[in-house]
Amino acid sequence: MRDVRRIDWLGLLETWGLRVLAAILIFLLGRWLARRLARGLDRVLTRAGVDATLGGFLRNIAYAVMIVLVIMTALTALGVPTTSMFALLGAAGLAVGLAIKDSLSNIAAGVMLIVLRPFRAGDHVVIAGQEGIVQEIRVFQTWLRSFDHRMIILPNSQITTTQIVNYSTLPLRRMEVTVGVGYDDDLKKARALLLEIARQHPAVVDDPPPVVRIVALADSSITLTLYAFTRNDDHMDARSEIIEAVRDAFAANGLSIPYPQRDLHVYYAEPAPAAAKD
Repeated sequence: MRDVRRIDWLGLLETWGLRVLAAILIFLLGRWLARRLARGLDRVLTRAGVDATLGGFLRNIAYAVMIVLVIMTALTALGVPTTSMFALLGAAGLAVGLAIKDSLSNIAAGVMLIVLRPFRAGDHVVIAGQEGIVQEIRVFQTWLRSFDHRMIILPNSQITTTQIVNYSTLPLRRMEVTVGVGYDDDLKKARALLLEIARQHPAVVDDPPPVVRIVALADSSITLTLYAFTRNDDHMDARSEIIEAVRDAFAANGLSIPYPQRDLHVYYAEPAPAAAKD
């Protein structure tokens, strides 16, 4: 009996040793293969022109899923029942998903932003009332740099549910320069000066051509607006230079830019005569 028992124990140890060895080999080989497949997926996405942020996110997700499968396969080789473990993982995933639903919504929104590309890094945008240059699009957040050098961090779930204004999508951008001239001034001369200033500026394009419109008969002046198109990169500097040129040209040609004014009329009423005394 002792010899039989000894042989059974040795056989059991040998079996478990083989299972442990097989599980270790499966895990090491599976992890190596998961890394190679993740790198291959990254190269394929890069060649396909997929955004680097989305490519990295998909690579990490694919690697994590493959590692989970490798671990489950190694446990199966050990003889561990995986059915209950899958159920446990499902319940744990549901609990974690409910706990971090806001973060998951940010992840989903981040993937949508990266795939749909309403804006890119370097674009001039206005999002949720915040204006700036897009610095980085992350999975959870989007970073903007305002023009006074403040970093604005917006949750991606907020971005996908609000209005997005992208000034950098199209190559040209229209500027509007509004100026008022006096009612006694030569209106045609003012319009000609505005058009001449716009046409002579090197940043203003010829197509579409600049135009001047009369937009209002205000209290103190006639309001004119110059519409001209420039390249996106030249817009702010060109607008500032044109406004300065308009002021100088109007002053040199005898055209006034009236400021709001009011006339105050003061009437003096003489006091009523005193009543006569008896």
